Amino acid sequence: MNKAKTKLASTTGGRGAVTFSAAWGRVLAILVLALSALPSYAGGRGPSFKHSPDLESYAGSTGWVTVNVQFKKMPASTAFKKWQMGGAKLGNRYRSISAATMRIPASMLPMLEQDPSVVYVTPDRTFKMTANPTMEEYATAIEADVAASQYGLTGSGVGVALIDSGVAAHADLGSGSNSRVVYSQSFVAGDTTTSDKYGHGTHVAGLIGGSGAGSGSANGYPATFAGMAPGVNIINLRVLDQNGSGTDSGVIAAIDEAISLKSTYNIRVINMSLGRPVFESYTLDPVDQAVEAAWKAGIVVVAAAGNSGRFAPTNGFATIVVPGNDPAVITVGATMTELTATRVDDQITSYSSKGPTTLDHICKPDLVAPGNAQVSLRVAGSTLDTAYPQYEVTPTSGTSKYFVLSGTSMATPIVSGAVALLLQQNPSLTPDQVKARLMRTAWKGVGQYTFSHDRLGNLYNNEYDLFTYGAGYLDIDAALADTNVATGLALSPTALQNSNGSVTIANTTLDSNFAGSSVVWGANSVVWGTSVVWGSSVLSANSVVWGATSVVWGATSVTGDSVVWGATSNVASATSALSDGDPGDN
Repeated sequence: MNKAKTKLASTTGGRGAVTFSAAWGRVLAILVLALSALPSYAGGRGPSFKHSPDLESYAGSTGWVTVNVQFKKMPASTAFKKWQMGGAKLGNRYRSISAATMRIPASMLPMLEQDPSVVYVTPDRTFKMTANPTMEEYATAIEADVAASQYGLTGSGVGVALIDSGVAAHADLGSGSNSRVVYSQSFVAGDTTTSDKYGHGTHVAGLIGGSGAGSGSANGYPATFAGMAPGVNIINLRVLDQNGSGTDSGVIAAIDEAISLKSTYNIRVINMSLGRPVFESYTLDPVDQAVEAAWKAGIVVVAAAGNSGRFAPTNGFATIVVPGNDPAVITVGATMTELTATRVDDQITSYSSKGPTTLDHICKPDLVAPGNAQVSLRVAGSTLDTAYPQYEVTPTSGTSKYFVLSGTSMATPIVSGAVALLLQQNPSLTPDQVKARLMRTAWKGVGQYTFSHDRLGNLYNNEYDLFTYGAGYLDIDAALADTNVATGLALSPTALQNSNGSVTIANTTLDSNFAGSSVVWGANSVVWGTSVVWGSSVLSANSVVWGATSVVWGATSVTGDSVVWGATSNVASATSALSDGDPGDN
């Protein structure tokens, strides 16, 4: 039985708000101009500062700002009353992390700074999705067709929480009492509806678990457009509005709700095909702290790498977005399948964001999956559908039910569906065991050098290194056949630049959210394979990353407005991957 519930997210707003969006690479084009104007994080800021650098522009302001406040432990109600008496308006108080959202007078920031219970304060930034309109078949590339025929798994009984722009009614997701969208809730401020006004979340839902019922030759289509795990249940947690934008507070509240509903709907996976730039270390970012809470609760979090692989100043390096920058989660880059029956000729897309992550230098993405020109569910009349009618997949007769999008947003649900299959096969697997298995079994046969073209014919050269491909190409058949169970934590490793200029990897230092030993990846680990790590160094001496060494590793690369995201002089050359109308790669 469908259960629908609506909930109004905490108040949003405040000048300079930065937004979450569905992995559209245009997040750079939109944000780089604003971020470059913010004051530098360098120049004396030390660990005593409890607020993020993008709040410094509010110093002395008489305006208001919505903030997310992290505490050592959640304060008693009397503490909140103290702030309310000073004019604060309390929004969400979260269960999974010790944090709350408040709309406050800017003059109250020093009070929060001086409070001993406060750990860190950030503005309620904006998220966006990571996709774009552009048809490719992904099943053969990742061995999904073999897995389906050999194992007969559909993800049945597994709940996947979709944190996105909502899910619209579609026959491929069932209907009425047979709908596999079993729960819906809105976290969009001022909008309690849970359907998909933007057209992104439904497309992602179809790639995870669409049945393909409306496609195939009987319905006038050349193929059956089914998702990876057509038996999963979808928990629809809407955080993005009709323009594909949302806020930190809405995303955190959705994660909080997914953790709360875990037992009720057997939520084992959270799909996050959205992102925003990095402003501080993942150990301080409130969204990263929320995804770590979900991971600790036994939920595998799968996140998009981002679509800024064409960012010229760094050759696409150091452009991984939040929450894909967190070492716990599975971060996914995008490939294109070249429309052939073999994966040997597949390429990384030009727009797929590369690691290492800003500030922490975490090795990301963790693996890659097909994300270019993917066919999935259409939402008639949605913002995307209205803006790009040319990307409707038209049947021989009747109305189109399918739509084509490209981006790491589309690669992410394919991995989420694969995770659901693994968990149906072996429900006892922990998130760390799932991540380690997918990375260990990822296909590593791509040649050392690859290239791709955008739709304008521009050529992009890439090297097969772990900052571009991670541990390799998703291979679900190999993952289902694997019986190795990892012990310890599967935190993505940290890249270290040595005194001689070489780059090596080491286990990530554990933060307070994790206990135990990290899985030893190592330069010789089977997780990476010899084709990813060249000798004792992460990258070969002539890797393209070396051309951007001073940018990726420079001391100024410390915040959302750092050189990694482009100084003012670089804005003109900061090509926005998958901006409006860009249909992806050829």
